[in-house]
Amino acid sequence: MPIEKNIRHIKNLIAVYEKKYGREPNSVRLLAVSKHQSIEKITQAIDAGQRAFGESYLQEALIKIAALKSTSSPGNSNSQDKQLEWHFIGPVQRNKTRKIAENFSWVHSVANTNIVQKLNDYRPIHLPPLNICIQVNISQEASKFGIPLSEIEPLMNDCLTLPLIKVRGLMAIPSATPSFDAQRTHFHPLSLKFYELRKKGYSIDSLSLGMSEDFEAAIAEGSTIIRIGSAIFGRRS
Repeated sequence: MPIEKNIRHIKNLIAVYEKKYGREPNSVRLLAVSKHQSIEKITQAIDAGQRAFGESYLQEALIKIAALKSTSSPGNSNSQDKQLEWHFIGPVQRNKTRKIAENFSWVHSVANTNIVQKLNDYRPIHLPPLNICIQVNISQEASKFGIPLSEIEPLMNDCLTLPLIKVRGLMAIPSATPSFDAQRTHFHPLSLKFYELRKKGYSIDSLSLGMSEDFEAAIAEGSTIIRIGSAIFGRRS
């Protein structure tokens, strides 16, 4: 099946790029971006061994999570079983924080203290803490979601006071460019900030960078999670 073949191809490329850029084997995770994709296609990806899926639109995601409930869990998944791990990767609206906190394992798009407080308040206590990444606007574009580099630490410190939130790292969506060198240039400031924070003692382990068109550059710059949609499922109509 094309989806199974695509996943196998991407995982092979991840292994190649890990070696090429001096990364540890298996240090980069594949997140399949399944927004606007059918349950049938997601099931094909599951059959190919994929467990982590990224969604941007809450109502669409809730339908999929319910339909795939027998293999889904909003807690952290065990890599040895067939539980799914759902990641919310779109902008988080205040009125949707309850459902996100109840149904997802990860949120990659936190950029506001009030939002993360709501996610904490609504996270069910029987679930593990909600994993979050702070979204950074590294392109400094008005149309891009996220905070500037200078605001990361204050927001991170606010998050660290919340018992049902676990700060895992940073995320960004830079401006699209076909040039590998330009892609690395865009990713580099966030990579530097990530390692700077680790040296300061922040317990973070995740850098969510890279999509279908630029994930080699992201891996070269230290990404630990690449978010791949079209290269797995094909172009969305």
